[in-house]
Amino acid sequence: MRIELATVQGSPDRPNEDWAATTVPASGQGGALVLLDGVTPPRGDDGCVHSVPWFTARLGGALVELSGSRRDLTLQEILAESIRRTADAHRSLCDLSHVRTPQATVVMARWDEREIEHLVLSDSVLLFEAPDESVRPLLDDRLDHLPPGTLAGEAIADAQARNKEGGFFTAAADPSVAARAVTGRTPVGRVRALAALTDGAARWTGMFHEGDWADCLGVLHKEGTQGLIDRVRALEDADTERTCLRRSKTHDDATAVYAVL
Repeated sequence: MRIELATVQGSPDRPNEDWAATTVPASGQGGALVLLDGVTPPRGDDGCVHSVPWFTARLGGALVELSGSRRDLTLQEILAESIRRTADAHRSLCDLSHVRTPQATVVMARWDEREIEHLVLSDSVLLFEAPDESVRPLLDDRLDHLPPGTLAGEAIADAQARNKEGGFFTAAADPSVAARAVTGRTPVGRVRALAALTDGAARWTGMFHEGDWADCLGVLHKEGTQGLIDRVRALEDADTERTCLRRSKTHDDATAVYAVL
């Protein structure tokens, strides 16, 4: 088994709000990965005295601990318990009911000698490559199916769609959101390699359309996680007319995890 990870912040003026880690379970078999993309709040009050990196570090730490030590819990149960623990760490100081309380997208994968479990919540990406080199994207695509105009502005998205029925969901302070995640199990023999990408790293396919998800995994094979992020940065710098970037920030935090099983 080989695991590679790279992360690059979007701006030197802002902390990296992505978070990622991998672990080998105490049994010595299999492994697990966790990838979070912290949601940058708009300027102003978000009801919390803590930063997004504070939140992702605590949520991610709980997810990694439980993924590696509690094989009796499903990934949904682990996410729910980790959200609960993180919320308990600051509910006495912060307004956790605020729509912009610190939150993050989530990708998790955990494998042993029999199967791979996965969980995806919101718009980060998980890719499975089969032994025949075909690639299966495992996505939570709710954002792609929102009514037109829902994401026209932050206030509209917050009022109509963020962590709301018929909208999209992120890991914030409500443990019940774990039930909204996309989950599944795959026999380990059907997966040769896997990759997890925050949307900043997934721009190579999702925004710039340089290739499909199989092509994206091919870049990871040949150039590694840093190579993919470097390609994304070059495309962002070249889009001076903002043909693809449009209303998006020029550089987003970008993180990629790649594992060969």
